[in-house]
Amino acid sequence: MTRMIPRLKTRFDAEVKTALKSEFNYTNDHEIPRIVKVVLNMGLGAAVQTPKIIDAAQEELSMLSGQRAVVTRAKKSIATFKLRENMPIGCAVTLRRDKMWEFLDRLVNVALPRVRDFRGVSPKGFDGRGNFTMGVREHIIFPEIDYDKIERIKGLNVTVVTTAKTDEEARALLSHIGMPFRKGGKQP
Repeated sequence: MTRMIPRLKTRFDAEVKTALKSEFNYTNDHEIPRIVKVVLNMGLGAAVQTPKIIDAAQEELSMLSGQRAVVTRAKKSIATFKLRENMPIGCAVTLRRDKMWEFLDRLVNVALPRVRDFRGVSPKGFDGRGNFTMGVREHIIFPEIDYDKIERIKGLNVTVVTTAKTDEEARALLSHIGMPFRKGGKQP
């Protein structure tokens, strides 16, 4: 049985590696930054009042990622928010290898172009160590989600963890992969 290699991975191996090697003058192939994992996270503050929302979010996040999402729980109690320790408050999933590449491909080529009035991804999401985090306001931009079956539109955070040493290297890596970063000027 032959294994299907994700098209974004083949593009990374064929084009992106050589482009990054020439752009940053790397002498060794192991210096070239690569993507290690992608973490999807849904924080649901509404779960305090309506605990059933966690089950729906877990199912939808599992549909998006292709693997089962884990329920995240509160680390400590906060009385003002009526939050108790160990209360379910969100869900998350970590993608690696082929599932990671397939999700990134769907995010860049299918989901982001479906965002209304999309001007590009904000380049301010880098953390200084070569990792990138972006927020998606409506999870319904993904074609896997059936709009008629959801009760509430939820947002999610997408974190791309790379081996890049600087934000400049990570931005070049993601740009070569196809991440549509916003160009210049202050835009919302």
